[in-house]
Amino acid sequence: MLDREGFRPNVGIILLNQKNQVFWGKRIRTHSWQFPQGGIDRGETPEQAMFRELHEEVGLLAEHVRIVARTRDWLRYEVPDRYVRRDARGFYKGQKQIWFLLQMVVPDHHLNLRATDHPEFDAWRWNDYWVPLDVVVEFKRGVYEMALTELSRFLPRFDIRSRQTRNGGTSITSEFVVSKQFGMSFTMELPPGGTFEPDPNTAQRPTE
Repeated sequence: MLDREGFRPNVGIILLNQKNQVFWGKRIRTHSWQFPQGGIDRGETPEQAMFRELHEEVGLLAEHVRIVARTRDWLRYEVPDRYVRRDARGFYKGQKQIWFLLQMVVPDHHLNLRATDHPEFDAWRWNDYWVPLDVVVEFKRGVYEMALTELSRFLPRFDIRSRQTRNGGTSITSEFVVSKQFGMSFTMELPPGGTFEPDPNTAQRPTE
């Protein structure tokens, strides 16, 4: 099913764990890594297609995740001719995608790459949110960066709070509260000498 411009409707899935790490799958029998994605069948909504692909590719059901956000508009990428079937050249240009940001609400053992007879991945791992795009097939990298950037503002945020000391002064906080954006609110103490500042040697940022 193609639109008038030759793009096939598709969904992409950024799946988070409780540490804001993302599911990163290795395409079967290749060295490339990617997020789950798949086409929207005739009569399906993007959300219905997303839940179908989620089960087919990683074995999760709707009750195993919570939708955090989705992209506002379609994000498009063109597929080079060498990747297009010869009989489709001139008609098929590429994919237009709606991307969903999901949070897993169940343990990792619910993930199953063999949920169907036609697996898409043969390995997976959790990766920092800003995944290394150099391992993604080149023509998809721009869409990945756009999707990650647009949806990054919906990630849970950690708010620093100051604490009043017994002598009336204010200490640098050793406590944080998880944003209620994900329906959670709890505090956690840091060990002595701990910090909430990211390690500049390990923090990753999107490519400008």
